[in-house]
Order: sequence, then C-alpha cells, then structure tokens
Amino acid sequence: MTMGAHKDPPGSETGQQDILTYPPFYLKEFETSYRYIIDTYEVAPRDIAIFLPCAIRKPYSSSPSHQLIRMVISQVFDPSQYHIVVFGTCGIVPAELEEMYPFAHYKYMLGKCKDKKVLEDFLRIETGRIAGYLDKTRHVYQYDLVLPTRDMINKIIEEEDCVFEEGSLSMEEYLGEFCDELVGFRNAHYGAGRYSSSY
Repeated sequence: MTMGAHKDPPGSETGQQDILTYPPFYLKEFETSYRYIIDTYEVAPRDIAIFLPCAIRKPYSSSPSHQLIRMVISQVFDPSQYHIVVFGTCGIVPAELEEMYPFAHYKYMLGKCKDKKVLEDFLRIETGRIAGYLDKTRHVYQYDLVLPTRDMINKIIEEEDCVFEEGSLSMEEYLGEFCDELVGFRNAHYGAGRYSSSY
C-alpha cells in the first residue's frame, strides 16, 4: 500500500531506494502518513485498542515479538473486540496499515541513540502524535490498553541492567505481565473464560 509516488526519500540507503535510515519522526513521509491517518483514514469501531511498541522487523506482524503478542491476544479476546495499534519511532499506525509506505520501509533503532536532542525531539513529536490519535478515536474505542506498563519497564531496567534492543518484547517478564493484564482486564469487563479456555 502506498500514499503516492515517492522518489529518493531522505535517509535511503544506496541501492535500496525505499529503506529510510534517518530518524523517522523527522521525515516528511511520516508526517504525511500521520496526517492521512488522522484526517482521512476511518478507524473501525472496536471495544478495545491495544497499543504495541513498534519492532525493528517490518512489517511489524512479521516480528517474532509481535507474533508472540498477537498469539496471546487471540487466546484472550475475540478478534471482533480489539484493534492493534503500533506506536514508536514510526509515529502511530493502525496495524492494518503496517505495509503502507513508509511504515514498512525504514530501519532505525532509537535505543542506540545517545543524542539528547534527538531523544527529546522524539518524545515531543511522538507524544503529540499519540495525543492526536487518541483524540481522533475518543469515540471509536471503549478502552485503551498500552503494554508493557511503565512500572514493568522500570523494573526490568533496574533489576536486569537491560537495554532495549531487538526482541525486547519477547522477554518473559513482558509477556507474563502482558498476559496477566489482558486476562485481568477481560475477567473484569467480560467475565472469566468467555473467549478461550487457555486462560
């Protein structure tokens, strides 16, 4: 899927025209795509929005971490109940648009960045984009779930001297919390075991 014609995007690697390597949150392609999602794209109503961090592998659903997470979600909820939304250096992306340019055409790891200005810019830009999406979808979802929680991230950093890198979301601590939180949410709002006997 594409937003339209594009030539020689900034940050593209030699011989790989569509692979963007500059911090994506600075690039006009990502702002244009974000504006499309906010101004034009119609998000189908669902009970629950589940927000997942982006992955180094593209499309995101091909990431082993995302595949594990999607498996857990599918064992707890019926597909008609939830909508997966990806956020991070990409901005914010409804999962069904993951192959749209430029979301499947960049390679950048914020975890390796040591530039304070870049990190501050990312936080400012990404916070604004998430806020814009939440405002757009305020009547689309009944509940918003963002996992892993900040408490879990801080716990891993403090106890494991962890750096965030490819595969971080596959860590047992994250998956355990993710499953526990989903099951707890389901049981509180829909009743225990309504959609799966697995949990």
